[in-house]
Amino acid sequence: MKKGLLIIISGPSGVGKGTVRKYIMDNYNLDLSYSISMTTRKQREKEVDGVDYYFVTPEEFQRNIDADNFLEWEEFVGNRYGTPKDKVEELRNKGKHIVLEIEVNGAGEVLRKVNDDRVISFFIMPPSVDALEARIRRRKTESEEIIQERLQKGKKEMTMTEQYDYIILNDDVARASQEIVDLIKKKLKEGRK
Repeated sequence: MKKGLLIIISGPSGVGKGTVRKYIMDNYNLDLSYSISMTTRKQREKEVDGVDYYFVTPEEFQRNIDADNFLEWEEFVGNRYGTPKDKVEELRNKGKHIVLEIEVNGAGEVLRKVNDDRVISFFIMPPSVDALEARIRRRKTESEEIIQERLQKGKKEMTMTEQYDYIILNDDVARASQEIVDLIKKKLKEGRK
């Protein structure tokens, strides 16, 4: 059985990575699985362990770090989040194509650690910085200070696209998602040759 693809979807906060991922995951012809992250964050009421996240203790998370079992990990607002290497590789070895929706720094880490020809990476680019700002503001979940931090980080991230296979302009979610689906299908077809 051929090893499954690792599909990396990345880009600045507010660019629509999650929305694009959902469109792509709805393409049943691709047999895609979403990578479940491990976290030390407390489980919320409607979340399911092993579906939304793998919820672990800080000690268990540290054991995974010590065992080099993360493709990437980071600490955010006092909690740790990471992509468990063993879970991703287990699924890929069964022929499943794994979608990783990930921040730019994490994507860089994964691309350095996973060194095989069954990886395809996409950087989702906003139409403009103004469009990115409008999307972040539409959420109405962050203070002005956080919005400015996200914009500054996003501007920096938009200069870090050289590590990706493709830059996808998200000016229309359906079009951008279909472009990614078409490129995944092309990669799969090339792999059968």
